[in-house]
Amino acid sequence: MIVIGSPSGSSKPNVLGDLTEARARVQVVLIGGSAGSFSVTHRLLEQLPADYRLPVVVVLHRLKDKREGFKEALQIRTRVVVEEPDDKTLVEPGKAYIAPANYHLLFETPQQLALATTELVQFSRPSIDVLFESAADVLGPRVLAILLSGANRDGAAGMYRIGRRGGFLAVQDPADAAMPTMPQAALQLSKPTWTLPEYQLAELLCGLQA
Repeated sequence: MIVIGSPSGSSKPNVLGDLTEARARVQVVLIGGSAGSFSVTHRLLEQLPADYRLPVVVVLHRLKDKREGFKEALQIRTRVVVEEPDDKTLVEPGKAYIAPANYHLLFETPQQLALATTELVQFSRPSIDVLFESAADVLGPRVLAILLSGANRDGAAGMYRIGRRGGFLAVQDPADAAMPTMPQAALQLSKPTWTLPEYQLAELLCGLQA
């Protein structure tokens, strides 16, 4: 039996299952989160090797008038390049793209990101739902979406659409989340591929590289 090391050094059964299909199909990783998710996202990005083969696109709720320091904080000890994309940015492997303050970030084509200043969604801009739903529409089953800690329901509808299009869904275990409302909302709408604590989300991301 395959075992995965837990943070305490003990071993637990492999809950990720066979990742062969996900490795073959996933072309982009999406991460969404709100309250309590910044540090989790940072630690997930820290685990990725510099030659990570997938682009990672991230929407975290953030203050609309604080534009400096967010990207730089995520870049600390992170080997993949962290960028705040401009409109029409082309996605590249081994880069993490972070939604800028007060802009929705979405996929315009499978290879191109766009920015928008349309109305708030779930009281948020950037909105996780906007990113996830656009990725579902243009990338369909080639997406892995991860939803982290948060205090509202943003991301749940987007996860549902990705799941309907055949994509992979991973939700932070509400018991592991600083704010469980967001992952719980996703679990109410969708049956995710994985419901995992933070350390196993990191194993999932790294497992896609194998």
